Amino acid sequence: MKLQEEIIRRRTFAIISHPDAGKTTLTEKFLLYGGAIQIAGAVKSNKIRKSATSDFMEIERQRGISVATSVMTFEYSNVLINLLDTPGHKDFAEDTYRTLTAVDSVILVIDSVKGVETQTKKLMEVCRMRKTPVIVFINKMDLEGRDPFDLLDELEKMLNIKVQPLSWPINKGSEFKGVYNLFDRTLQLFSPEKQTVEKDRLEIDDLNDPLLDELILRDADQLREDVSLLNGVYPGFDVDEYLAANIAPVFFGSARNNFGVKELLDTFIRISPLPESRETDKRTVVPDEEDFTGFVFKIHANIDPKHRNRIAFVRIVSGKFERNKYIYHCRLDKELKFSSPATFMASARSIIDEAFPGDVIGLYDTGNFKIGDSLSEGEKLQFRGIPSFSPEIFKELINRDPMKTKQLDKGIEQLTEEGVAQLFYQQHGSKKVVGVVGDLQFEVIQYRLKNEYGASCEFVPKDIYKACWITSNDKKKLTEFIRFKSQNVFTDKDDHLVFLAPSEWLLKVTQEANPEITFHTTSEFKTEKVEV
Repeated sequence: MKLQEEIIRRRTFAIISHPDAGKTTLTEKFLLYGGAIQIAGAVKSNKIRKSATSDFMEIERQRGISVATSVMTFEYSNVLINLLDTPGHKDFAEDTYRTLTAVDSVILVIDSVKGVETQTKKLMEVCRMRKTPVIVFINKMDLEGRDPFDLLDELEKMLNIKVQPLSWPINKGSEFKGVYNLFDRTLQLFSPEKQTVEKDRLEIDDLNDPLLDELILRDADQLREDVSLLNGVYPGFDVDEYLAANIAPVFFGSARNNFGVKELLDTFIRISPLPESRETDKRTVVPDEEDFTGFVFKIHANIDPKHRNRIAFVRIVSGKFERNKYIYHCRLDKELKFSSPATFMASARSIIDEAFPGDVIGLYDTGNFKIGDSLSEGEKLQFRGIPSFSPEIFKELINRDPMKTKQLDKGIEQLTEEGVAQLFYQQHGSKKVVGVVGDLQFEVIQYRLKNEYGASCEFVPKDIYKACWITSNDKKKLTEFIRFKSQNVFTDKDDHLVFLAPSEWLLKVTQEANPEITFHTTSEFKTEKVEV
């Protein structure tokens, strides 16, 4: 019974956004409501940093970025919330995409002034692909931004999803006074308060109450008119449609001034999904199964460079994880025991004795884990849905110090195992190509190789359009293809064949000329390794 009770009280979600949309500020307000922090700004130290290197990384100081994942666990209204803070910078989008595999839902933050931006569209594509339920929070309504109705239209058009407003702003910019909760049919007015949670609220259940006119004056009639229009355009909210990822509820507010945040959080814990089942290569794993299962979705190397240790982030799918209990590593076919499993909040790590479905825990790792690894109590299975996407920028790795070849090989393998970059080995040759989402990753990798492994390198740009994983049921055709395209055929970290297409046109021509070969745009596909 305890397992079911623990599952019911858990919510695991990620906050995603285009940079500067207000993700960090919204996260702070959530933590303030949960009592996890006392002042705004604490969450900014919430990156899990390597104690002796990242704090001194010039790239971080100059650009104000972090190369690590944040995980925050806190309670609110007797609900245990696992919040995953994703990197906002586009150059670290691969990390964000993979983090989304570990959550059951998403809150997408939109800047009311800028509307839907490039990174917003890319993140939403991943959510749609995985059918992840999304709640939209339109932030910065205290600024002179776009018209709320125009923003709703833009969300539907550019993100290709139906929306359903569950709160509505009272004016905007300097005249912004609060939000009306369409879900509960209540009105909350606030006093701007930037650093603490606003305690005093006035609730008006009926929009026809004369008190509304006294409180918001001329905005009262406009609010009544807007709500009447919304009720006519949007049907009653269907929670099942949201859970099926067919509808995205929309909330308006100002995270900075704490307008609309409580309405979002209260509604979120009521309608958001419980820890969900996950597909494996054998069967569907259900959370309330007695046996523990989980998967690794993120690795961060060299947390402490003196000990060369790493933290593997594990999403628990079923059963109960227990400290010092042997668990089965499916890929390595061996049992491991962990004495210091941890959860995270702000800059602190807490050792835990047990964890349940939906929880995200950190396991100290000496090199046993790769992203996508599955764990269980003995059953050999492989969780699906943790793909690698084709990078956008490709460069060849050049060794500048032959005396440190071993250090370079070890370093690039370990750093790319973190999942923020991909390493491809030439099938017939010695070239190594690194693929990333953004150029900044190359600077970070080069810096870390030098400072953590003592290896010097440079990256030379390559004319590569896309990485396509290739499979075929015709072994002879696949062998011929590899021979004819030897300069462009590589393998990834799992020894899967990858075709690095020089251009969009050449990829199309190659596909048409080789109908027996299947070209996959992600590494997630059912295949057996073909010996050639």
